[in-house]
Amino acid sequence: MESVVALFPEPQQARQALTTLQNRGFERERLGFALADVVAEGDIAQATGVSPEAGAPAGSGAMIKGTVYGGLIGVVSLLPIWGLLQLLPETRIYADGALMAMVLMSIGGAGLGLLFGALTGSDHGDYVKLLRQMGVPAAQAERLQQGIKSGHTLVIARDPDGNRADEALSIMRRSGAVDLKEVEGAGQLQSERLGQDGR
Repeated sequence: MESVVALFPEPQQARQALTTLQNRGFERERLGFALADVVAEGDIAQATGVSPEAGAPAGSGAMIKGTVYGGLIGVVSLLPIWGLLQLLPETRIYADGALMAMVLMSIGGAGLGLLFGALTGSDHGDYVKLLRQMGVPAAQAERLQQGIKSGHTLVIARDPDGNRADEALSIMRRSGAVDLKEVEGAGQLQSERLGQDGR
């Protein structure tokens, strides 16, 4: 299976590309798109009948990172206070309370970090993983995700036989697919034909 991916500066151009691809016989189930604007995403889906692509979730990594950062913030925020209480002889009696507060803050911070990590890890916004599974090289997948974040619309056409990938690529280019260098200043041609091996 080959995949053709392209970035479009305007959602209307992506919608036009999807409509043209369908008119030329590309199956709706083999087409997809992604963009950051939820309203425009709904408009394109409704106008074309093509389902938006969901990026891979960040998963447990975001939860672990949130827990560690939250716990560290809890410790670091009260460590100077505990140190000052240890330095002054009159305040050493309060040092144990500050130590207990530091432990509780680290537990609370870890809990909040876990919660926020779970919330951010469940957004389906990691298109790099999705594109890598389709055979897109890592560097290009990163640039494509950057393009989505900067307001561009990603369109994907999957060709199971590989016979019509050039046609899909031509349609996308005529519909206004942009170069990566136009998106972020440097790079290869944005709309490319990619096989499972990334070539």
